[in-house]
Amino acid sequence: MRLNKYIAASGTASRRKADELVFNGNVRVNGMVVKEPGYQVQPDDTVEVNGSRIIASDKKVYIAMNKPLGYVTTMKDQFGRPAVADLVTDIEERVFPVGRLDYNTTGLLLLTNDGDLAYKLTHPKHEVPKTYRVRVAGWLSDTKLAKLRRGVDIGGYVTARAQVKVVKQMERSTVVEITIHEGKNRQVRKMFRAVGCPVQELERISIGDIRLGRLSPGHYRKLTKQEIDYLKKNV
Repeated sequence: MRLNKYIAASGTASRRKADELVFNGNVRVNGMVVKEPGYQVQPDDTVEVNGSRIIASDKKVYIAMNKPLGYVTTMKDQFGRPAVADLVTDIEERVFPVGRLDYNTTGLLLLTNDGDLAYKLTHPKHEVPKTYRVRVAGWLSDTKLAKLRRGVDIGGYVTARAQVKVVKQMERSTVVEITIHEGKNRQVRKMFRAVGCPVQELERISIGDIRLGRLSPGHYRKLTKQEIDYLKKNV
């Protein structure tokens, strides 16, 4: 098995992150640093990442979590902040997040030890739609909504067309649902800031056909076979 795939199959990191670990010299095989992601791991090899031995798992696990406020989307935070890994308590396999949600963003987060699927889900060419429920400051006029739907400049990058629906208009804020296909850093926040309505609350409610539903903050569930098949079919 290729070294980067072996690392992903262990639940240590996604395949893309595994490449970074290898290139940065964080991976040893039989005590020697290996910087080739394509190195073929043999059955009797001992693989270590950052000094800890890892073992690839044949059992694939797919989880949907409702990420709560104040958690980082990593397995361990260098600053000691709560991480989503702290919430996964009864899964034997090591899983890692697919993509990211900001510290102050809540909602649907997928975790898995399937590095190949995670890589494909986060690759821009697959354009997996993600829907967010957002509360923003101020009123969203028809002009601002048209800009969001058409695409806005978020700092040297013009976003693709988006679906935007007003859910509730209040005196000083607006609740909307927005669906995007991209995954630029803090993209939704930047989009609304670009039209003068900064985000106050942000929650991801679906990834493709997989929905957050009534899953409580901090809780998670395994994906159904139908949901797993949907993901694999669409990427």
